[in-house]
Amino acid sequence: MTRIIENSSPIGIFDSGIGGISVLRSIRQLMPNESILYLADQIHVPYGKRSLEEVREFSIEISRFLLKMGAKLVVLACNTASAAALHDLRKNFPEISFVGMDPAVKPAAEISLTRKVGILATSATFQGALYSSVVERFAKDVSLYQQTCQGLVEQIEAGEVASQKTRKILEDALYPMLEKGIDTVVLGCTHYPFVISMIKDIVGEDVRVIDPAPAVARQVDKLLSSSMLKNSGNESFSMKFFTTGNPAEFSRNLPGLLNETGDTYHLLWTDKGLKF
Repeated sequence: MTRIIENSSPIGIFDSGIGGISVLRSIRQLMPNESILYLADQIHVPYGKRSLEEVREFSIEISRFLLKMGAKLVVLACNTASAAALHDLRKNFPEISFVGMDPAVKPAAEISLTRKVGILATSATFQGALYSSVVERFAKDVSLYQQTCQGLVEQIEAGEVASQKTRKILEDALYPMLEKGIDTVVLGCTHYPFVISMIKDIVGEDVRVIDPAPAVARQVDKLLSSSMLKNSGNESFSMKFFTTGNPAEFSRNLPGLLNETGDTYHLLWTDKGLKF
């Protein structure tokens, strides 16, 4: 069956939870005329604790659902899903463009003066071939200090972005890096930009903090423009949200994360895939 893709077709975005809203936010800022389908697989959050094979299976089925809903491009707004599935998705669905989260090691290596960079990400991201490839290509002369920030995703999912427990998780991750002399921190999980103010407060003004979301938004804009699929603004846009978790809770959290809202739908995982 041939899919009909038009300028007015939506951009599909997915993550294990609310973290990908940080990427959606950047896309909305850069491309306010684009319609959006956002899917949060909250019943399986966090992906970072799961095997790459399991995350790959989730990602393929979620992408299949978004394509059935008419997505013209799919954004893996999740570093773990990008590490696990980006290559397979491009192979399985060659008719569509996929944009993943590329660990921002390259820009960090380019701007670091001390040649010491901290990376905050999940263990699955660190284990992925994508991360290894980026490090091999762009950070051979840079010392990288990795931290997985255990429990941070769960804190952010629970809306605890300003709690003492959240700050303690970040301090435990960042203080050892600061003692090593880092001058740059990379946010390698899409949840982490929601605590970027706290991160900056801990590391101080002399340490740069890199959020990759704006670069992902620019890549989406570039791909849509080059394929003549960017919405010119003549069509009205909409945002629809899907969650495999609690839709009422998701809707309550949405305005504080995005300053916008939209209809939220509940999805179920079945033996035949995702269903309303």
